[in-house]
Amino acid sequence: MLTDFLILMKQELIITVIIFILLLLKIGKELTNEQVINIANVLLLLNLAGGIFFNRQGTLFSGMFQTNALIVLEKNILSLGTLIISLQSTSWLKKHAHVSEFYILLLSTLLGMFFMISSGNLLMFYVGLELSSIPLAAMANFDLGKKQSSEAAMKFIISSAFASGLLLFGISMVYGATGTLTFSEIAAHLNGAPLQVFAFVLLLAGFGFKISVVPFHLWTADVYEGAPVAVTSYLSVISKGSVLFVFISVLYTVFKPMAASWYNMLFLLSVVTILVGNLFAIRQNNIKRFLAFSSIAQIGFILVGITGSSQMAVASVIYFVLIYVFSNLAAFGVVALVSAVTGREQVSDYKGFYKTNPVLSWVLTIALFSLAGVPPTAGFFGKFFLLMSGAGQGNYILISIAALNMIISFYYYLRIVKAIFMDANDQPIERLTIPAYSRLALYICVAGIIVTGVLGHVYDYIHSLSFGF
Repeated sequence: MLTDFLILMKQELIITVIIFILLLLKIGKELTNEQVINIANVLLLLNLAGGIFFNRQGTLFSGMFQTNALIVLEKNILSLGTLIISLQSTSWLKKHAHVSEFYILLLSTLLGMFFMISSGNLLMFYVGLELSSIPLAAMANFDLGKKQSSEAAMKFIISSAFASGLLLFGISMVYGATGTLTFSEIAAHLNGAPLQVFAFVLLLAGFGFKISVVPFHLWTADVYEGAPVAVTSYLSVISKGSVLFVFISVLYTVFKPMAASWYNMLFLLSVVTILVGNLFAIRQNNIKRFLAFSSIAQIGFILVGITGSSQMAVASVIYFVLIYVFSNLAAFGVVALVSAVTGREQVSDYKGFYKTNPVLSWVLTIALFSLAGVPPTAGFFGKFFLLMSGAGQGNYILISIAALNMIISFYYYLRIVKAIFMDANDQPIERLTIPAYSRLALYICVAGIIVTGVLGHVYDYIHSLSFGF
């Protein structure tokens, strides 16, 4: 029994041990920021390596905790993204007075996400969600001297509290309608009754807040702009990715008998989310707000894929999240470096960027091409599989709307590329020295963008793990 516990909860236990190590280092010998960063990066690398080996399928605590090869892969994607963010944040963290606290909060929220992904019970899911959300609010306020950072944290915690309230209310309604909170048992009690539909709407609204689906997106741009870039990238990629993993699992297993109802809801939400994300991204001058609305539009495309309700839909969503980790973190990696050194975050600041920083310019360009879905980057294949998944339901109107919006997105992504390579600037961003960790992170992201697109084995592997849906 103890062996099962240690193996099945291996990834959660590793993170818990890392948190205690960082706590002991904090209260023990005084270390420099650089030493703490080096230790934390090694521990995060060990965490990623630990999730790759000696994995097994099984359940614990009467089914409240479950794991299998697909869940392990989802956790490994989040661990990889967290390591990349840590590597990218070196320039910013070296100047900060609370480096250890940042990593403790970072790992605490990652631990909550892991429990959330492995939950087999709605209460277990809710506890994991809260553990992942509360430390994020503190991280959003980590630039303690900036008023915008405090404002971002306040907006995030209020929005999260409201979303959590809706989720908890929905969970209580599900229990009232079915008499159980266990994922495997709820589906057998669903018959599409009005109370059950209302409970699902509340749950959908709660999920919508967490992943920034329109009209639950209003907090996103302000929080992205006010929070430190490292936290913004974490919110954009890791936080949303974890909730998406749970979302597809809940839809396809718990609420599968209500697929006809939630398909229509997702159809409407996907169209509105893509349109609003695209139209508002065009108007943005702040690079972080631009990436915020870009991420909202990307969520719309993911919803299109989810409507496919099939093994291909699960595989395409997880594959796209993996691509999104590399693409978005490549973009945020450049933005983080520029912001940490110069403090400049406007789109206009990147005019003539290529003349002074050619390497960073190409990294940002490749990332933007991938986010736009320009072949042969991985983003093209990611969106292609999402659209193919949505087409599986035969709703070609939805696919046509999504495809047309891809063309619109080319405009605002290429607007940044034009500024980098073609526009003149009297005060261009000076030549930046790229720290070794940041350089490594950017190279990993660029390699990921290329490799995950060119090698079809990546998608095939994910598809093979999705056979249970």
